[in-house]
Amino acid sequence: MARDTLVLCALETTAYPYPSRDRQGAVASHDGSLAENRSLTVAARFVATVPGHYSGLMLSEESISSDEIGSADRRSILGRSPEIVEGYLREMNEPAFRARQVIEWIYRHGAGEFSEMTNLSKRLRQRLTDDWTLFESQIVNRAESSDGTVKLLLQWRDRSTSECVLIPDGVRRTACISTQVGCPVGCRFCASGIDGLQRQLSAAQIVEQAMRVQQLCGREDRLSNVVFMGLGEPLANFDATVDALRTINADWGLNVGARKITVSTVGLAPRIRQLADLKMQITLAISIHAPDDDLRKQLIPWAAATSLDELIDAGRYYFQKTGREVTLEYVLLAGVNDQPDHARGLARLSRRLRSTVNLIPYNPVPELPYRCPSPSAMQSFLLGLREAGVNVHLRRSRGLDIDGACGQLRRREALKR
Repeated sequence: MARDTLVLCALETTAYPYPSRDRQGAVASHDGSLAENRSLTVAARFVATVPGHYSGLMLSEESISSDEIGSADRRSILGRSPEIVEGYLREMNEPAFRARQVIEWIYRHGAGEFSEMTNLSKRLRQRLTDDWTLFESQIVNRAESSDGTVKLLLQWRDRSTSECVLIPDGVRRTACISTQVGCPVGCRFCASGIDGLQRQLSAAQIVEQAMRVQQLCGREDRLSNVVFMGLGEPLANFDATVDALRTINADWGLNVGARKITVSTVGLAPRIRQLADLKMQITLAISIHAPDDDLRKQLIPWAAATSLDELIDAGRYYFQKTGREVTLEYVLLAGVNDQPDHARGLARLSRRLRSTVNLIPYNPVPELPYRCPSPSAMQSFLLGLREAGVNVHLRRSRGLDIDGACGQLRRREALKR
């Protein structure tokens, strides 16, 4: 496809709050698969940002959807509020407290099947099984690192795949989860966007990843932190991301504290402001990766649409609305963005808003030419920022022996096929 070629498409369906056997419909996705209907409006364009390297689905800013494209999980009960479940059960003349029992089985007891909900009647368990699904995904690959990190590759019904990761650190148990299948951003150094974006993940599928990681924790531990730093751009799947955030944070859901949840974005300024207006107490992390617009455009194709000045303004707005300090993420690339003048530029940038800088050692991708700086170079960069008065941390690399960086396990599996 030529660099400037645009293909526009739009899908619309009708909203039903829960499945009903006499009101089922189907919509054809961009890949030709069928999915049950829920409210969906999507406009999209295919773009080739790097000839021969990357092409994918880029969602236009005004039409980012709350639902995924081309998935068959519209009947998943995950992420449905107690009110939705109660309304469904009311249609079957079940008492309201049954909804609480179902929700508790899902999020407190980790039931994998409705048949495990032993305080419900057999008839109700069968009806739930007929009308809803719990876990849609299959674990097709599991990789365990010597440092305790565990990465799962999940396959969905349409055979698309996404990654989620358990990162243990002392008593902390962090889930790193994805919001899209693939990624439309196409950062030059990242494995996630090499094959572009296949489709959106639904709120239920995002929540399911967190629950898969919770299963890895076992009954002795609980999930303490969740970071939206896996495959995809969360704010380009805004509604589904927000719905998943609410379920993960809710006391009836996974009950992870808002301040222990982080959403990482490459920087969609209007969506940052929209997230700020929700006044959730989550942490916002903006992937900067360069101290100036020229270098950032070389590393991140989407940076051509949003300047660093716009991102800084959006970050300030987020702090004003939430009182939450913004994290600036910066992947260190040897000989590219790790020089003293880059550190000075990053320091100037970070002082323009209430922020913490998080330096990330690059986890190399075999197909890409980038490398991680030496330990001494990273320490020099870190010290340069601290001397400039920046609150900065150097993240410890995890999962280096298991393709731990975003998109690597998925990419490796795809190359086997």
